Amino acid sequence: MITITWRTSHHQLLKKTTTHQHPINLYYWPHHSASFHHLMNPTLLLSIPTWVLSKEDEADQKIFKLLYHTMTPTTTLWLMMMLLRVVIHLKEDGADQRVRRAPRRLFDSMITEEEKENGNEDLVDSVRMRFNAVCRRLGHISCEKAVVTTAFSRFTNLGVRTNKKKRIGPVPGVQPGDIFYFWGEMCLVGLHTQMPAGIDYLLAKDGEAEGLTTSVVTSVGHYNDKTDELHTLVYTGQGGTCKDGKPRNQDLARGNLALVTSQKRGNEVRVIRGVEDPGDKKGKVYIYDGLYVVTHYWIEKGTTGFDEFKFNLVRKQDQPSGFATWKLAEELMKCGSSNRSRKGFVFEDISLGLEALPVPIVNEIDENDKEWPLDFDYRASPESLSMMIVLNHQSTGCNNTCQGGQSCGDPTCLCIQRNGGELPYDNRILLYRKPMIYECGESCSCPADCKNRLSQSGLKLRLEVFKTESCGWGLRSWEPIRAGTFICELVGTAKRRDEIEEDDEYVFDTSRVYKRFRWNYEPELVGEDCWDEVSEVYKLRSEILVSARAFGNVSRFMNHSCLANVM
Repeated sequence: MITITWRTSHHQLLKKTTTHQHPINLYYWPHHSASFHHLMNPTLLLSIPTWVLSKEDEADQKIFKLLYHTMTPTTTLWLMMMLLRVVIHLKEDGADQRVRRAPRRLFDSMITEEEKENGNEDLVDSVRMRFNAVCRRLGHISCEKAVVTTAFSRFTNLGVRTNKKKRIGPVPGVQPGDIFYFWGEMCLVGLHTQMPAGIDYLLAKDGEAEGLTTSVVTSVGHYNDKTDELHTLVYTGQGGTCKDGKPRNQDLARGNLALVTSQKRGNEVRVIRGVEDPGDKKGKVYIYDGLYVVTHYWIEKGTTGFDEFKFNLVRKQDQPSGFATWKLAEELMKCGSSNRSRKGFVFEDISLGLEALPVPIVNEIDENDKEWPLDFDYRASPESLSMMIVLNHQSTGCNNTCQGGQSCGDPTCLCIQRNGGELPYDNRILLYRKPMIYECGESCSCPADCKNRLSQSGLKLRLEVFKTESCGWGLRSWEPIRAGTFICELVGTAKRRDEIEEDDEYVFDTSRVYKRFRWNYEPELVGEDCWDEVSEVYKLRSEILVSARAFGNVSRFMNHSCLANVM
């Protein structure tokens, strides 16, 4: 699951209302969706699969890596207007003549040759965040089905990658439990460099006289892999299909031969589990499950009646949880929030029905302690003008431009024009981090399910409040969260700095500025012209501090962290 923590510096996300007062929303910004190893308490690894959401509190704002489902809200005011590619024309003698563009600058991947061969955690995080940003952009502007392949090709050609050197064992910067939504991601960070073959192995050019397997990826529905066991895996060999598509016996060659050699040599093999994406039945999620060894193999008849190689792999001990945490999260989703037999169960819904989904409370640190936070009033959304930021905009919605109860999408829509000419979301995912996001409000004629009302439909993620070992109560998710996913609004009381009490641990300070990070795509990686760098962070005219001590919602349980993963 994903633990949610946050820090005192926050980049705030604003949504538009009828009176142009903007509640602060929290979105998940990390480059990847999840990492299942635990942020604070190793004892929670196997007991609760959760992603912890957190806010950043240190000067070095690192890319979040869903540590054991850890989400960190760095509040960033999305007030940056999206720059559109513009072609300028001059009128001369009744004819349009295009202005000559300046030559494109040479692209700098910002990765040295040494770093391309051998990476680290920061490099891996950076490459993955950049890759996800480009995939979002390509998926939005292109009808191509091969978005990931196109993005991977451009990253490879421009040298935006790390850990190119093939290796046996761990990969620098990648931990068991890390989740990948794209096969290309795994290739670019060196976890599995074969695209899309399921077996990756060393060749003679890699310094090995005979092939040794470096990693395998289990399939979803293609081969008959037995993947339900948490610490063992029966992996089906590759091949067995003729060029005309007809089945045949698998050969002891290439990847199959490499697995046999690894069984003889006893080397470590990285295992990546491919599972169905719970948020997209057509998609897949790849979970790095750590290091395994091949214990033995055999040949048996497959479903086609032809010979298949079967390899038994066993997980090495003393590794952070990976696939086991995923399976526990699946069980929680099946049982629901009212599973009183669950370890550490305290209460089924801290919101008392105010949220669209129940938010259970659990305490696995002390199962006999059934107390839960009752020292505040739960509010699902801001109800007071003190939580609003008033902007000097004309108080009109898209009532005159969008008719017939249709979801906004026409470029003439006033709200879309305020967003730079296009919807800020695509498939419920934020496309770019902007200085301001304008959503439709009550004065708009579009329906409640309009694509531009994403943050107004309540919780869509299964969250829970849990007791941490040293940081009080925290917040985590039962399901993986893609970068750009809306989580919740930030609810509390807006205060001046001199009104904040010293012992108030629930303060969200918008004035604190930390190391900048770039979440949006780079035009050169999408094949677009370069434009001048524009800050993604909005500078408020006055500082805003929000206290959730007296009243708030689930966001008040996001702990502060330097590994911010929510904005």
